[in-house]
Amino acid sequence: MNKKDVANLRRQFKLNNELLKITDIYNVYIRKESSEIYHEESRPFSILDQDQQELFLANFKKVLTGQLDVKLFELKFQQEGDDHSQQILLNGLQAVSIEEWKQHMLTIVAKMLKDVQYTMDIVVTFIRGEYFKPTKKSNDEAEESGLDEVSRHPFILCSMNKTQQPQKVLLFDYIEKQFKYNVVVDSVINLTAPIGGFLFPCFTDHYSDMNHILYFAGKANEPDSYFIETVLNADTIITAQEDKAIFEDVVKEVVGEQMDASTLANVYEEINRIIDENEEEEAPTLDYKDVERVLKVSGIENIEQEKVEIAFQKVIDDEKYEFKASNIIPKINSKSIKINTKVANISISPQDLKYIRQVNFNGKRCILIEVDEDTMVEGFTLATETF
Repeated sequence: MNKKDVANLRRQFKLNNELLKITDIYNVYIRKESSEIYHEESRPFSILDQDQQELFLANFKKVLTGQLDVKLFELKFQQEGDDHSQQILLNGLQAVSIEEWKQHMLTIVAKMLKDVQYTMDIVVTFIRGEYFKPTKKSNDEAEESGLDEVSRHPFILCSMNKTQQPQKVLLFDYIEKQFKYNVVVDSVINLTAPIGGFLFPCFTDHYSDMNHILYFAGKANEPDSYFIETVLNADTIITAQEDKAIFEDVVKEVVGEQMDASTLANVYEEINRIIDENEEEEAPTLDYKDVERVLKVSGIENIEQEKVEIAFQKVIDDEKYEFKASNIIPKINSKSIKINTKVANISISPQDLKYIRQVNFNGKRCILIEVDEDTMVEGFTLATETF
């Protein structure tokens, strides 16, 4: 799934939406002390009151929120084996009765509890439903904007949420006119910040991809490798953060540790150009040949293909590795580059790197920033000094 596919689905999680129908919801409460199921409850989603539905819908949207390769990861299932989650989830999609569906979801929960000791009580919530995606635009001249054609996509979504103890509060009773200490023993389920989850299957345009699953990590760049490999039976992944770090190590192997700001700006500009030219493509990638060309175009001399290929082999032990272009550059349209020094912290956008230089002045390293206008400090215009 690309970010457009994810965004389109996420927008459908709202009340009374004809393009999304959630049929059943199944909650499983797990105690931290025993890592066992303490309680389970299954109901048709439609019988929940509206406030409950809104809480859960907001929670499910969170599971579909985040940058790809940072919090959301499209995973490919490993080759099938015994008790394989791909087959379990597929059976769950095809289950006719609610009891049969619940049993398949309990099998997933059992895999979650195997060899794992949770540090908090958690609630695992499963829903199953259908996503209807229009395949033909409605006639603009028609009075009613009915759906001419739709593709139907059954799905299962899982959300994992931690519980927490309610805050201790002091209440005032207006009737008895006295202060009361409010004692609440019920756990509060934090639906605003899921700690994990997944969507099966993945949706690409108008197709359901049963060979991939969309995994959600509660924290950016911190996917749960045990959950991915053992519970979901999916291949290991590399986060955007790891992808960027590998790219930086490869470049350092080729050009050395030092690079002036203007050249680095050229590198980012060239990679961004590749992204813009391939915006129709889901995720343009760069192999060692592309990296060689990017470095040459950026003005770095003595770049040889063999040298770049050797750097790939040395850093990642795979000369055929490909970087996702969007992973290895800072966000172009924001001040995403942070320069932290002892006296000041500076935030700039990648294209403005060319206005920054590190210079040696009177034996001291200084950061020189080119500006087009006077610099104001506390209402005063800084005097311009000439060296």
